[in-house]
Amino acid sequence: MRFERRTTGVTVRLAGETLRIDAWGADTLRVRGAVEPEPTEVAQAVVSSPTQARVEFDERTGSLRVASGSLCAVVERSGRLTFEGRDGVLLGEPAFDPDEPPLRPHRWYPVLADGRHGAEATFAAHDEERFYGLGQHTLGRLDLKGCVVDLWQRNSQVAVPALVSSRGYGLLWNSPAVGRVELGANHTRWVAHRAAQLDYVVYAGETPADVLRRYHDLTGYPPPLPRWASGYWQSNSYYTSQDELLSVAREHLARDLPLTAMFVDYMHWTRLGEWEWDAEAWPDPAAMVAELDAAGVRLMVAVWPHVSPRSKHFGHLHDNGLLVGSADGGPALFSFADREAPEGVALALLDLSNPAARRFYWERIEEGYHRIGVRAFWLDACEPELTAGRGALFEDSARYHLGHGTEVSSMYPLLDAQAVREGLDGVDDTESMLLVRSAWAGSQRYGAAVWSGDVQSTWESLRLQVGAGLNMMVSGIPWWTSDIGGFFGADRDSDDFRELLVRWFQFAVFWPVLRMHGNRHPDFFGAGIFSAGGPNEVWSFGEPAYQIMRGLLAFRERLRPYLHDVLDVTASEGTPPVRPMWFQHPDDVVAVGISDQFLLGPDLLVAPVTDAGVRSRKVYLPDGSSWRDPRAGTTHDGGRWVNVEAPIDVVPVFVRVGGALQMDASWFVG
Repeated sequence: MRFERRTTGVTVRLAGETLRIDAWGADTLRVRGAVEPEPTEVAQAVVSSPTQARVEFDERTGSLRVASGSLCAVVERSGRLTFEGRDGVLLGEPAFDPDEPPLRPHRWYPVLADGRHGAEATFAAHDEERFYGLGQHTLGRLDLKGCVVDLWQRNSQVAVPALVSSRGYGLLWNSPAVGRVELGANHTRWVAHRAAQLDYVVYAGETPADVLRRYHDLTGYPPPLPRWASGYWQSNSYYTSQDELLSVAREHLARDLPLTAMFVDYMHWTRLGEWEWDAEAWPDPAAMVAELDAAGVRLMVAVWPHVSPRSKHFGHLHDNGLLVGSADGGPALFSFADREAPEGVALALLDLSNPAARRFYWERIEEGYHRIGVRAFWLDACEPELTAGRGALFEDSARYHLGHGTEVSSMYPLLDAQAVREGLDGVDDTESMLLVRSAWAGSQRYGAAVWSGDVQSTWESLRLQVGAGLNMMVSGIPWWTSDIGGFFGADRDSDDFRELLVRWFQFAVFWPVLRMHGNRHPDFFGAGIFSAGGPNEVWSFGEPAYQIMRGLLAFRERLRPYLHDVLDVTASEGTPPVRPMWFQHPDDVVAVGISDQFLLGPDLLVAPVTDAGVRSRKVYLPDGSSWRDPRAGTTHDGGRWVNVEAPIDVVPVFVRVGGALQMDASWFVG
């Protein structure tokens, strides 16, 4: 083993590989490996800079130690790499077996046909270790130990390649490549199917909050959530005209219902890739924006990065290399309906990895929307959605400005948010919001709120939202929501769906963003893409459901000051606003095993009902505090289970005694 010291770390020369290990902030080390003589900087999530490291070489053992704060990387003479914290080994590569052919556990795959490689890193497994994060995956599990998680972007599946371990560390897999994570009993393995180099960051902390703070130091902190954005957002799939949308907004206001945003969904445009209003259905959008704004309501407009071949901009974009290409030299395609082609058309995709394409994108958004007062943008279909025959999504055929689709495509949603946020920053607009369907490591720094995509209107789907949202929280994405009631498959006249809708609303009211959305047609695909699906307002589902949801909206208004206090901490320290039980109470052995409860901030415990017909449930109150039931006015010691009545109009909540939140029974009166 040969090595060269630097102020920030070392470069280690090994047979067939060069390793570079650098301090990258407090208790943080970055590892890069390459078959080339020296690793290079590539498109990445990391926005911070290297810092000074402590480097020591032990002549007796031949091992090299590189440290930042309490975290130390130990490189043995054989090349084996281990990470040590205050109390011993946090993670490390498996021991080499001298009877096996030499093979580094972080290694390069065989050379691909075009001369590039894939990469992987393997670490020893620990039976007691728990893993959280990795974005949003509907696996039905909060602790991901034992799972194989695909790292690719899909509608409702969001790959954020960062996790938090119960052993006191986090790991950011700094690669936007398609791949997977194997969190097995015999090993933990990270895989990139195609990568210019191996690149990951390990960071340590005494508490989960410390670990997540290190992650935000690396990838950026979210800006403060605009005060208006914590209010109620009303949407449908979709409002077909300016008159229809305004009539819904006016009805909300006439009923004295809270309302801070109305949504214009897809097909309001002339053609995809023109970012202009269809004048027949939306004759005066500036007047619509002005009327809503005067009532304190923002308009959020759907913006897609796809371009129809009929768009007036297609020729310019194609000729200037601003579209994602394909292996055959033409543009990569996505088959979908458009305004002039309900039967479907082959759409191209803006190559937002190209700075020139990002500028073009924002300029069109500014001209078509921001200039008339639109201050909220719904960045849909940003996984990115591409298709290759028979509707299969693909990355391997795509060619981006930054590289091969398999190597870089996972960061597309980050680039989408970056394009719009940098445009907004350029006009000094700090009050605008972004709502996106996907995210990657660092998306939070652009103020991107994520919703969980087009999920089914089922009880199972509601249950899956709990774990999906909580793992997004510890993936550094603090602004998250789901379509209340789900998007697909609702029977609006069904008693079962109305119960589901109420329970979903009770769940959603405690998250940073509160949005009613969905296509209320039981056969969405049979009805066609242009089906509005029926009314989707809180008064559309019968009087009993309406009265409960009206009461929940009043509750939300009372909750918003506390919510913003919590969100301000998120913006400054990176602590998620909605916290899994294990995150807030990592030393409570019962709390760490609970996945169907959560806390909003430090002081409000929520136990949503996620099964049909349930009218009571058990709730665990964490040790170390007393907890008050604000409805009943009773107080309970922590470290115990309590049985709570939960009729259809009640979601069980408890307030920490001695905390900042003061809540009583009056909060639940509509």
